[in-house]
Amino acid sequence: AAKRAQIAKVRTLRNKSAMSKVKTTIKGVETAVAANDAEAAKAALKVAVQTIDKAASKGILHKNNAANKKSRLTKMVNAM
Repeated sequence: AAKRAQIAKVRTLRNKSAMSKVKTTIKGVETAVAANDAEAAKAALKVAVQTIDKAASKGILHKNNAANKKSRLTKMVNAM
């Protein structure tokens, strides 16, 4: 049980780190869109999509949740 608890701690930290990275990249896209900077928004979107895909492939995000996040960001950038 002690070993399981230790493993859970390690995995929780790893998941938290990955989710933090996802949220940061999403914020980057939102800031670029708010600043009306099309090139920066497209570059930030590319990075965000890669980060979201990586989190989804590791099971941190559900694939549908990842798809929804990517769709929302893409719509936001395309609407500029």
